[in-house]
Amino acid sequence: MPEVRLVGPNGEQVGIVSIGDALKLAQEADLDLVEVAATARPPVCKLMDYGKFKYESAMKAREARRNQAHTIIKEIKLRPKIDPHDYETKKGHVVRFLKAGDKVKVTIMFRGREQSRPELGFRLLQRLAEDVTELGFVESQPKQDGRNMIMVIGPHKKKAEAKAERAAARARPAGSEHAEAAGPELEHAESEQSD
Repeated sequence: MPEVRLVGPNGEQVGIVSIGDALKLAQEADLDLVEVAATARPPVCKLMDYGKFKYESAMKAREARRNQAHTIIKEIKLRPKIDPHDYETKKGHVVRFLKAGDKVKVTIMFRGREQSRPELGFRLLQRLAEDVTELGFVESQPKQDGRNMIMVIGPHKKKAEAKAERAAARARPAGSEHAEAAGPELEHAESEQSD
């Protein structure tokens, strides 16, 4: 008769028993007999409440997904001959994305004769990387891709850290703003009563 290595409900080793005896023990304990290592010789089986085990596994997986931060790649497109004001606006977007813990793909689009001057795009990307160096680092160096030049900037902060910082910043001003806002109104009301 085939045998299995049996493990008890609390992880204790029962030993090598026949499948019939293992099923009988499972019935007596009102538990399920679950094969946990089929390739072992003899196969390893465990006495457990399988429904409870599946539920706990699903809960752990859900919790792990909730705590997992999704890395999003944001994209900013520039032209080689960008206006200084427009550059500052685009740089502001890059700063915002990096502060939020997102990667930024910066694309420079060349049109017509601009394609013969890739160094303009390269210099612009280098300038942008230097401007945001305290928030991010160049993850992939600028490279020409057809009519475009692409560079990826990664954040120094992880997504989860940025999320926690934003939550803390939101919680802080909420309490202090109300106290400051209420202050002048109270003073005004007191001065009216004294008149």
